[in-house]
Amino acid sequence: MAFDETTGLTVLFIAGFGPVTGNSATSQAFYQHALNLPLKGMPGNETYLSLEAGELEGVKHFAVWPLEQAAQSCFNCADWPESHAVPQSWIEFEVASLEVASNELKAQGYQLLVDNHLEPWGQTVTRLLSPEGLLVGLTITPWLR
Repeated sequence: MAFDETTGLTVLFIAGFGPVTGNSATSQAFYQHALNLPLKGMPGNETYLSLEAGELEGVKHFAVWPLEQAAQSCFNCADWPESHAVPQSWIEFEVASLEVASNELKAQGYQLLVDNHLEPWGQTVTRLLSPEGLLVGLTITPWLR
């Protein structure tokens, strides 16, 4: 819990997170079909896809990640290449098998930036850009399990 004594502002938890999409069908294909998230349309708004409370465990880690460090993780250099959209945010999904997840995404035609890579801090990750430009990580993070 984050509490600021000067203002009294208290953040209790992250209540929601998700991409803003310009192409609902492409985003649905990625999140619902490629990642198998159990997304459902809201009653009266079938294009607003969401998870029911409790269907997916909550945030275990929140961080502001410098672009230079993200570029280092994805491309092994400090500059994000001009050939790729610059991500405005990142999200990571912990998966049961990174090998299975990576192979499935490749089979569906997604371009992986990093494929089943062991990071210096002990996390194993596959990274790609979502249709909206989010930097998406599929991970095995031992200290979160």
